[in-house]
Amino acid sequence: MQLSSLIQSIDIIKTIGSTDVEIANVQFDSRKATEGSLFIATRGTATDGHQYISKAIEQGAIAVVCEELPEALNDEVTYILTDSSSDALGQIAHTWFGKPSTKLTLVGVTGTNGKTTTATLLYQLFRKFGHKSGLLSTVCNYIDERPVEATHTTPDPLELNQLLAEMVYEGCEYAFMEVSSHSIDQRRIAGLQFAGGIFSNITRDHIDYHKTFDAYLKAKKRFFDDLPETAFALTNLDDKNGMVMLQNTKAGKKTYSTRTLADFRGKIIEENFDGMVLHMNDIEVAVPFIGRFNVSNLLAVFGTAVLLGCPEHDVLVHLSSLQPVSGRFEALRSPNGFTAIVDYAHTPDALKNVLGTINDIVNGKSQVITVVGCGGNRDKGKRPMMAREAVSASNKVIFTSDNPRDEEPMDILNDMLAGLNDEEKRGTLTIPDREQAIKTACMLAQKGDVVLIAGKGHEDYQIIKGVKHHFDDKEVVRAYFVSMQ
Repeated sequence: MQLSSLIQSIDIIKTIGSTDVEIANVQFDSRKATEGSLFIATRGTATDGHQYISKAIEQGAIAVVCEELPEALNDEVTYILTDSSSDALGQIAHTWFGKPSTKLTLVGVTGTNGKTTTATLLYQLFRKFGHKSGLLSTVCNYIDERPVEATHTTPDPLELNQLLAEMVYEGCEYAFMEVSSHSIDQRRIAGLQFAGGIFSNITRDHIDYHKTFDAYLKAKKRFFDDLPETAFALTNLDDKNGMVMLQNTKAGKKTYSTRTLADFRGKIIEENFDGMVLHMNDIEVAVPFIGRFNVSNLLAVFGTAVLLGCPEHDVLVHLSSLQPVSGRFEALRSPNGFTAIVDYAHTPDALKNVLGTINDIVNGKSQVITVVGCGGNRDKGKRPMMAREAVSASNKVIFTSDNPRDEEPMDILNDMLAGLNDEEKRGTLTIPDREQAIKTACMLAQKGDVVLIAGKGHEDYQIIKGVKHHFDDKEVVRAYFVSMQ
């Protein structure tokens, strides 16, 4: 593709050299540059691509997009100066792969909690309607039926657009994707044309990256600010920042709520560990999901499907047959009658919601035993908050490792324990080995009790001292169940 065509959609400050050159590939990693590459020098959190411009040229790059020109210019290389290389990367990647988001209906889901469930259920729902569909999520990406391993919540712009292009090639009509705050801030989604955006909720998370909650909120809000007039913006009125997200959007504003008047309304009629009976826009529907937070997720799915033109009654019929996402309030029944719940809850608000749902169902008649930890090299401020939420809504709590990464597990656990008073600490156990912590919780559980194993959900690994080890909460629970028989 001609360089002149690739750069049509980016903001250019200055061009040095000819744009009438044929580009063989687009790269932002200098190590991948080859003969005929366009190298885009982006500034990351750990490295600055501008330091590797000469390396990319040595390897054959014939054009460079950058925010700062090198001191020494190569006469055989074209330089494109822009004010945002990250934005340019997204725009160029979209163009390079044939602008795939314009050839299908793309819907993005953003928020602290609920993104994976909402995006995955939309993918399931539209396939039930007979539409070939794609999914970009934390758990797994799908190109219709074909799974593609997910490495990030939102992939880098080249991988993202390549996946969308493959969806178009395979005949997908719809694509549903999680949109993380990192991807918005780093402009990974630049250039994409969204048909709609969904806001789930926002609570404290990723403060290690964004530094302040206000910056985190603004990152989420920018997604809606950038939506076109032709799109819809569907927001959760139960979140105090729900309408804040839509303040400056040009998209059509729509709402959902479990508590107040909204375009899409829902409330729980009956609930147990097998599912719920709901009223959704005054129509009764039974679903195999649990918890008010899942009512919100289902309302987002319901509202989105209706806004995309699906008949309301048909959507509600299909909702009853959708399946919960792996590791999201996933219930496992033991041979002696207690229930283990594996959930991805890794923020204070998510843990509060899950424990609130469990307590609503057991209604004080059984014990709630919680196993929980916090990730290493992440926001330390939420650690004591997580501990307080666990203790305030559980009969017994076992603190354990999550993904300690490069930190010492006991340092993380001590940060959590710092949120408790002496009396609260005496009512807890600290077992750094996660497998032993889970087994201990199961041994403590009696018939009717509930063991919540929080934090990792679908993940099948632990990162310890930079090394990724296989570890799956559900495997540990099932192995314990086998040992009981």
